[in-house]
Amino acid sequence: MAKASPAEQLRLLDLQALDSRIRKLRSEARAAAGNPEIAAAQGRRDEARHAAAEADGAVSAAEREITKAEDDVAAVTGRLERNQARLDSGTGTSKDLTALQHEIESLTRRRSDLEDVELEAMERLEELRGTADAARQVLDRAVGELAVLEQARDAELQRIRGEEGTALQQRAELAGTFEPGLLALYEKTLDRHGVGAARLFHGSSEGSGMQLSPGDLADIRRAAEDDVVFCPDSGCILVRSAEWGS
Repeated sequence: MAKASPAEQLRLLDLQALDSRIRKLRSEARAAAGNPEIAAAQGRRDEARHAAAEADGAVSAAEREITKAEDDVAAVTGRLERNQARLDSGTGTSKDLTALQHEIESLTRRRSDLEDVELEAMERLEELRGTADAARQVLDRAVGELAVLEQARDAELQRIRGEEGTALQQRAELAGTFEPGLLALYEKTLDRHGVGAARLFHGSSEGSGMQLSPGDLADIRRAAEDDVVFCPDSGCILVRSAEWGS
C-alpha cells in the first residue's frame, strides 16, 4: 500500500482544487467557442448574404435589360432618321417612296413599343434597387450582430485562457513540491477516474458523493494514518481527517 504523511495527503486537495479549476475553465472555453448564438447568427448572416447577392443579381439583370432596350431604341431611331432623310429628299420612284413611308410608320410603332419596354424596365429597376438596398441593410445588421457576438466570445476566451495559464502555473509549482511517487499515484488516479483526491467527510466520499458502507468505513479506519486509501466507488484517493469525522 502506498504511503504518505497525513499532511502530504491533505495537500493533495489543493492540487485537486487546481485540477478542478483547470477542467472547469476548459469546459467554459469549449462552451464559449461553441456558443450556439454565434452559429445562429452565422446562419442569419449567410441567409442575408445570399438574399443580398440575389437582389444585386436581379438589379444587374434589369440594368442589362435597360441597356439592351436603349440599344434597340437607338438602332430603330437611327434607321428611322435615315429613312426619313431619304423620304424628305424625294429621291426614288413613287413606289420606293411609298414603301419607305410604310417602313417609317412601322419603325415609328416599333420605336414606341421599345420605349414602353425601356420605361417598364426602368420602373422595375427602381423597385429592384429598393429591394437590394433593404437586403444590404439586413446583411449589415446580421454582420454587425455576429461581430458583437464574436467579439464577446473572443474576450471571454482571452479571459479564460489567462485564468487557465495562471492556474496551470500554480499547478506546476504545487506539483513540484510533492514526492514523485505520490504525485504519480495522484495523476494516474486523476487520469483514470477524473478525480485524483477527495475528502472523506462524515463517512461520505466527496469523490463519489455517496455514503460509504459500514464495511468500507471499517476498513479505512483500520488503515494507518499514512496509508493512502481509495474511494471504493469513484476510485479517487480519500483524504482523511479527524476534524471531518472520518
